Amino acid sequence: MMIRGEDTFLVGYVMFDRRAGYAEVEVVEDAQRLLDEKIQSGDLQVPAGVRFVFSGSYENQVRAQQRLQLVIPLSLAVIFLILYLQFRSTALSLMIFTSIAMAFAGGFIMLYLYGQEGFLNVEVLGTNLRDLFQMQQFNLSVAVWVGFIALFGIATDDGVVMGTYLKQSFDKLKPQSREEIREAVVAAGLKRVRPCLMTTATTLLALLPVLSSSGRGADIMIPMAIPAFGGMAVALISLFIVPVLYGFYQELKWRWQDEK
Repeated sequence: MMIRGEDTFLVGYVMFDRRAGYAEVEVVEDAQRLLDEKIQSGDLQVPAGVRFVFSGSYENQVRAQQRLQLVIPLSLAVIFLILYLQFRSTALSLMIFTSIAMAFAGGFIMLYLYGQEGFLNVEVLGTNLRDLFQMQQFNLSVAVWVGFIALFGIATDDGVVMGTYLKQSFDKLKPQSREEIREAVVAAGLKRVRPCLMTTATTLLALLPVLSSSGRGADIMIPMAIPAFGGMAVALISLFIVPVLYGFYQELKWRWQDEK
């Protein structure tokens, strides 16, 4: 503890750090709550004219989280707008947008697995994979949320590839029955499996050096790459979701037109 003057007031600084596995913001909020409870119960007496304020990197974290509350919804809205401008169809844009939901879940799954001691706790060529990828418990820091924002931008790649070819196939073939619609969906989906797999594989391979990096900056880069890696791996489900939703949508349109 050190005492010095600041703005004509005597200021005392009490330094403390968090334990591993605990988020900085949560630790400060818990400390603030504990002090408030002690003051209200009378266990802690604060002299008149004395007050305490938490400062340091905690304040930067709070400000960054407040900005992210605006940036994340804005980025999702911009992505949807770009999809709509590409396809000129709200329905198809929403179908492709489901890739982001899958990727969002995949990012959290990977964060959870990173904190599990048994996950990839094996040795390959004398190297433990958990040590290689520096696996540990990661909290929802600003770096993690920035990784999610980057993930949202690339998670729709497979859906765009699949949706574009489906739209082109239906514009060309113009199926007139339920059987023709399903055949067109299956044919288009099969022809775009390999491009989608290549797109995802190149992204995942590009993230491996980041996940295994060490040294200066690794503490920022790794939390950013974890949700992107897990999200892209799970977003492969869009290979099945987008064709199924598109086929269902086309069947509804065909049925509605047939009834007219």
